[in-house]
Amino acid sequence: MTSAPGNVTRVLVADPHAVAREGLKAILGSRADSAVVGEAADGPGALVRAGELSPDVVVMEADLPGLDAAQVMTRLRELPLVPKVLVFTACEYPEVVRLLWTEGASGYALKTSPTEQLVQAVRTVAGGGRYLDPGVSGDGLIGKADGATDPAAELSARETQVVRLIALGYSNKEIAVRLKLSVKTVETYKTRALEKLHFRSRVDIVRYATRYGWLTRGAPGPPLADQETPF
Repeated sequence: MTSAPGNVTRVLVADPHAVAREGLKAILGSRADSAVVGEAADGPGALVRAGELSPDVVVMEADLPGLDAAQVMTRLRELPLVPKVLVFTACEYPEVVRLLWTEGASGYALKTSPTEQLVQAVRTVAGGGRYLDPGVSGDGLIGKADGATDPAAELSARETQVVRLIALGYSNKEIAVRLKLSVKTVETYKTRALEKLHFRSRVDIVRYATRYGWLTRGAPGPPLADQETPF
């Protein structure tokens, strides 16, 4: 979670709820490559603290009292050292996502996501990338925004094939037959994919595949197997 190799990412958290701030401090503060250097409970406070502390990343709620996230981002750009912004919220409304993404948010993560997904979001943003939570990036929301990190991009070709077949309802044994692999090998690919995607079960895989359009005929997505036609 570094803005430069060997450096610790300095994080400012901004959320109106003390419980949320404490949770963020506990999660990000427990990582060796990040440190929470300050906190704020509202928009004006976030601007003051950002000016004082020059954080690398500001993790903020979309709906801040005083000034909302869009207003805060506009004013943050006036600072000598402009921090990256990761919006961390429960709001999934597409119009809000579009607005904040357009306003320059480097990342958008949901509070319903697993802890490691949040950590990965901060790492991506700190490294200069853009992160869009899988929960808000499927059809009917904002699609795959340019520059956004698709978690599946980290999967190997075989891991991707296995994940998609799981999403389509195939058992490990059926996948093994289809891909001409042993069941044990399929289980290994599945385990690796779950770890990389920070998923816990097949349910997470199906939800992700649905939001990314993998289950739609003709939709872009990973190949099922060499020289096979998508379902």
